[in-house]
Amino acid sequence: MAALDLRPLSLGEILDRTFSLYREHFVLFIGITAIPQLLILALHLAQLFLFGYVGTTRVDPMKTALSGDMIFVAVMAGLLGLVAYVAAYLFSQGGTVFAVSELYLGRTTTIGQSLGRMRGEALSLFGVTILSGLAIGGALILLIIPGIWLACRLIVCVPAALLEDLGPADSLGRSFELTDDNAGRSFVIYLIYFVVAMIAGAIFNYPFTFMVAFSALRHPEAVRMWVALAQVGQSVAEVIATPILLIATAIFYYDLRVRKEAFDLQFMLNPGAAAPPAPGTSPSGMPTMFS
Repeated sequence: MAALDLRPLSLGEILDRTFSLYREHFVLFIGITAIPQLLILALHLAQLFLFGYVGTTRVDPMKTALSGDMIFVAVMAGLLGLVAYVAAYLFSQGGTVFAVSELYLGRTTTIGQSLGRMRGEALSLFGVTILSGLAIGGALILLIIPGIWLACRLIVCVPAALLEDLGPADSLGRSFELTDDNAGRSFVIYLIYFVVAMIAGAIFNYPFTFMVAFSALRHPEAVRMWVALAQVGQSVAEVIATPILLIATAIFYYDLRVRKEAFDLQFMLNPGAAAPPAPGTSPSGMPTMFS
């Protein structure tokens, strides 16, 4: 941002600042998201070319029997891919939030500094992700609307966890507290992100996915190539769309704190802190409502 401007924002101003920050620091945010994603893409492509893709060739019973020796390798590769995906997700999510915090508060940062701040934070953020996912998933199983509402109330649990050094349960409670009477604005932020994600997918992924289905019927030998291109396109779409949600979420977090806790005044008194503790918070960071 050109200058520090901490004040209550309308929803339109939050979205405007989101896209302005993204545009002005495009390389930074793309780099934070792309570096972890490159590991995932490399593993996906390695699995594709080492173990093939169902439907690319005619099944040979003898070859199928012999390939049983590779089951263990395939399972281990799948587990490695899952671990890589989780790590990439956590680091890109946390790195982006840290970068937005520094830029929004008038400081500077780099890709390395933003990702580096995730050292020691990954396990806590993993707990936040799992706990919020279970809560939202459970609500969605019961009824769709309560699940969406709960997701809107938990939208700032990640910034709360990282910027206030809260544990998983405290982060969810903190988000629930901050977003009181603001679920509608959370919903619009999610909606904008899903629209952008769908557009990015339509441009970079869907054409290759269509060619996979088309080639499977007429040119099976080309399926593997189109699958590889579809995976590359999917990674590009995620790298482009994901920062929008994370930037908007971090800005929304600060806006809620300005509105409800006079964070702008707190920051003026303590500009060196990333996120001064909220009023009524215990020294450990736990809101008094959970004491």
